[in-house]
Amino acid sequence: MSDQPLQWDPRQYAKFDTERSRPFFDLVGQIRAVSPRTVVDLGCGPGELTATLADRWTSAEITGLDSSPDMLTQACHYAGDRVRFAQQAAEQFDASGVDVLVSNALLQWVPGHLELLTRWAGQLAAGGWLAFQVPTNFGSPSHTLMRELAESPTWRPQLGSVLRHADAVAEPDQYLDLLSAAGLATTAWQTSYLHVLSGPDPVLEWVRGTGLRPVLQKLSTEDAQAFTSEYAAQLRLAYPARPYGTVFAFLRTFVVAQKAP
Repeated sequence: MSDQPLQWDPRQYAKFDTERSRPFFDLVGQIRAVSPRTVVDLGCGPGELTATLADRWTSAEITGLDSSPDMLTQACHYAGDRVRFAQQAAEQFDASGVDVLVSNALLQWVPGHLELLTRWAGQLAAGGWLAFQVPTNFGSPSHTLMRELAESPTWRPQLGSVLRHADAVAEPDQYLDLLSAAGLATTAWQTSYLHVLSGPDPVLEWVRGTGLRPVLQKLSTEDAQAFTSEYAAQLRLAYPARPYGTVFAFLRTFVVAQKAP
């Protein structure tokens, strides 16, 4: 990836908010914390999902953290008596005293996040929970086609080192081994979502809000249009429209772990 901070477009990200929010609720639904005092959503994005944690845990102080000023501008609309938001990168986060730490679709952007997980596991409050999910679709056409195009002779001079590869996340058993070794009772699983998307070039519109961001940030407006035009044509072949919409299969890895009381 580029060394520049990644820029986000909350409006683009929100185009598929229903589909993007489902893994969050599937993850949080497996956290069995009863009365946590401190709940942190690390990588909170535009904040709407973070605010729902105040309804789940009615006596907890909820903090949403994100490195993106643009996302936090949106998140501030959801701030309240028990919900606050602040700017912080995952690498600088200290989980000391946290009762529930949630991270939804963030860690794939953080090189070396296995070391962070080990550190957070040690810092959590006694009996605390660590729950995260990460995309595991880096081998799907949406990502392989993007990488292949970025590494083609036309685009390699500008994009050759921008995109991360399939090692952006670990295998589920690696997360299980890591957190179990850190003393946490851990469960890990995968879910493949079959999102039915509507509209023209919906898979392109999806990745515009996430995986394509480093490419769009690196290229000029003219070059970005040329790249996305070529990429979109490939995506139409890989994800043909059906009478009821375009099916976008999306595999995700989930991990929920509890520290001993």
